[in-house]
This record gives sequence, C-alpha cells and structure tokens, in this order.
Amino acid sequence: MSTRKILLLAGEESGLIYAERLKDALQNACPGEVVEFRGFQSEGFKTADLAVMGLWPVLKKIFFFLGVARTMKRLIRTWRPDVVVTIDYPDMNLRLAGFAKGQGIPSVHIVCPQVWAWRQHRIPKVAAALTKLLCFLPFEPPLFATTGLTARFIGHPLMDLVNSETKGLSPQEAKSASRCVAILPGSRIGEIQRLMPGLLASLHVLASRGFENLKILVPAANDRAFSEIERIVRDCPPPASFGFEVVRGKAREVLRQADCAAVASGTATLEAALVRCPAVVVYAVAPIVAWFLRRMIKGVRHAGLANVIAEKAGAKPPMPELLQEAFTPEAVAAQLGEWLSCSTSREKAVAAIDATMEHLKSDGAALDNAAREILDCIAR
Repeated sequence: MSTRKILLLAGEESGLIYAERLKDALQNACPGEVVEFRGFQSEGFKTADLAVMGLWPVLKKIFFFLGVARTMKRLIRTWRPDVVVTIDYPDMNLRLAGFAKGQGIPSVHIVCPQVWAWRQHRIPKVAAALTKLLCFLPFEPPLFATTGLTARFIGHPLMDLVNSETKGLSPQEAKSASRCVAILPGSRIGEIQRLMPGLLASLHVLASRGFENLKILVPAANDRAFSEIERIVRDCPPPASFGFEVVRGKAREVLRQADCAAVASGTATLEAALVRCPAVVVYAVAPIVAWFLRRMIKGVRHAGLANVIAEKAGAKPPMPELLQEAFTPEAVAAQLGEWLSCSTSREKAVAAIDATMEHLKSDGAALDNAAREILDCIAR
C-alpha cells in the first residue's frame, strides 16, 4: 500500500479548522492509500505560541520564530514530503513554501494574501515561492495572471459550512421569536475595548427612540473576549428593557437568529452575509493607525469582506460601513432602527446580500476542490 506524505502548515486557529477538514478531503480522495500528515503541531509547536500579531509582539519572540523556521526547514529536507501545503499565516508559511520549492518539492498555498488591498509589490514574491495558489475569493487569481503562477478559485469553505448547517432549516425556523439584534465587537481585546462601549451606547439610543423588548445577543470569539465583554458591560450596562446575553462562540447561530447586526470588520461580515443577516460594518483604530492605513490601503475602498467582493464585481456593496469618525452610537442606532422598523428596507438588504454571495459560488465544495488541486500538483 502506497503512502503519501503531506506537510500541512497552519499557524492560527482558523487555519487549523480548515486543515482538519482538508485532511479528511485528501484522505477521501486517496482511497486505498495511506496519507501521512505532519505540521507545526506534530513538531511540538503550539498554535497559541504561533498566532502572534503585530510588529512588537513578533519581535519579542523573534528567536522562537527563527527556531520554528529552522525546525520546519530541517523537516522538509529530511522527511521529504510529497507536497508542502500552507494555509494562510503568510509571513512564516510563504517562506517555508519557498524553501520547499527550492528543494524540488511542490508548494501549495491556501488563502491568498491580501495583495488586493495593499502591498501589491508582494505579488511577484508570492508567485516565486509557490507552485500553486488556491484562492477563496473569485477576484484573486487574475492578480497573478502575468506571473506564471497557477492560481485557482476553489470557492469559500465558509459557504460550504453555512450550507451544511442550514440544510433543511427554513428561514422562519432559524429566526428568534422576538426581535433580535446581534452585536459582534471583534475577537481581539483591543477591538473589543474600542468598539463595545460605542455599540452599547447605540442600544441606549435605540431605547430612547422607542424601541422596547429587544433581544441583544453578543457572541464572544473566545474566553478572553468573553471576559472582556462582560467587564465592559458591567461598566456600561445595556438598557434595562432589553434582553441581553453574552454567549461563548456560536457567531453564525446568533446571526441566523438576528433580524440585523452590528459587526466589526473582518470575517464576521462574511458570516453575516452568508446567513443573510443585514449588518452594519463598524470599526475604529487609533488616529495615527488610521492615518497610516488610509495611505497604505490602495486596492479597495471598503472594509467589510462582503463589500469588497461586491466592489470587485462592480456591484453596490450590500452593507453600510461606519468607520473611524463615522462610527457613532447615533449612526449605528439609525441603521439598526431602520431594519427593525421597516421590513421593506430589511428585505432590500437581504436581496443585496444574496446577489453578492452569488459571486462566491463554485463547482463543488472548496476543500474537496483544494484536495484535487493538491493531488494534481503531486502527480505533475
């Protein structure tokens, strides 16, 4: 019985989720064969230690990351996998993919770096490091058309996941019996600290405008986020007439129940779109960071991922955005109040979301497509 050796590198929690599902897809695509997987975790590295963001936190652990790179390069040289598959986590993973390619081993990267938003000069470097790039968004492969890199749109795994979760479930069954608003203030502590007080203040504006007995659900991404949200809520309690609950995880379940939502820019905006929940995108950073980002981000005009998809397709973005100075309690309350009080406005928002999500459809499930592309790369 033959054995395939696949080095599968995911350095963050979201990438690990995709990696586990990709393992199943690869094994299913190789009936009668043994597929052996190794990765960061098999070599003793913990995801919590790898998933560090920001220049200063990375610099503080620079010797740790250099050690990780040395270990994985040694594994590539000695184990000689049939293919190196890297998932997101581009700063580390693209370097390891390029090293593998230099050793004559095919390298496949999943999740295109956001070169469509900023630092487009990276495109040739990304192309040079890879044998194949598998993209979740339909507008990404054309960015590499002149580089010689094989770049494929495989669909988005979130769409497949949402479709499986909602199979056989009618929209009426998914909705809460009472009017419900979802509040998603982000997953990082800094985001929560910047956004949550303003979002809570917007609930008081809604209450002052005559909205009563609303059900407010706040899904926390992890235990640290849960504790920080609870702390802020103790200092800035919501209106007494509103039902209010912070829950651990269950973001998509909450968004399915909600009539509308206020969502921090990020993947959660795509989740809201996929479950057909009208959402206003909110975000704010320190003024100096905002000044820097406005000069660095040249490729897109919008922050929410659903809006970026629409923008690249030449369509009207389906979600209003309130960023920086525009993010005020009054503005958030005005948008949520419109959807809560006007069914026609809400139906138009859902129709715009549906039209945008059409652009994410692909032939077959995304990670099944990925498995086929990876095995094709080995065969070649």
